[in-house]
Amino acid sequence: MATIVLADDHALMRAGLRRLLETRGQAVIGETGDGLEVTRLVNRLQPDILLLDLGLPGLHGLEVLRLVRSSVPTTKILVVSAYHRSDYVVNALRSGASGYVLKGAEPDELMDAVLTVSRGGCYVSPSLESLAIGIDDADAHPDPYDSLSPRQRQVLHLLAECLPNQDVADRLFISARTVESHRLFVMKRLGLRTRADLLLYALRRGIVTLDEAGRPEAVRVQSA
Repeated sequence: MATIVLADDHALMRAGLRRLLETRGQAVIGETGDGLEVTRLVNRLQPDILLLDLGLPGLHGLEVLRLVRSSVPTTKILVVSAYHRSDYVVNALRSGASGYVLKGAEPDELMDAVLTVSRGGCYVSPSLESLAIGIDDADAHPDPYDSLSPRQRQVLHLLAECLPNQDVADRLFISARTVESHRLFVMKRLGLRTRADLLLYALRRGIVTLDEAGRPEAVRVQSA
């Protein structure tokens, strides 16, 4: 039996996963729908496995993955995501995920993945296996995003949700001036000029979804 934490922003998805896992003899010991809460929860509970969605509010799942791997290396991470693009699969595996399963998978496939990961193996949905070939090629092209610190990535994600500087500061327990400093550095490093550019970058990269980014008018009222 493995101890498991669930991280998914949809309560119904978490409930379904919990029911499936517990009826198959696994122990779900915690859950959250907030990307900023995942690392704290895993640090406290020290689960065997983290089942991680990538489309989390507050902090993108790929950054959550990096933070958990750094702070709790004994916890294995199985990504359970609707994203099937090659860059998501490659970046998740490069960042230390032990597996990647699509949300449309059958229950038996998910359980196979959980059991494989719990035994120290790696599992990738069969339809995605060919995408993993791109891992070595991706290393040849450095990404400016990878040079950002964890805090800078957190600020980028929250700003892309169209939160004002003070709201970002309150969520991260830092000052609004520090948020602005991080914003300026991130935009310079990524070659962005305005907050609208920042939002478009985050959308194209999958850091946020349209739902997380908020209404179009929320973008227009925030100037660079």
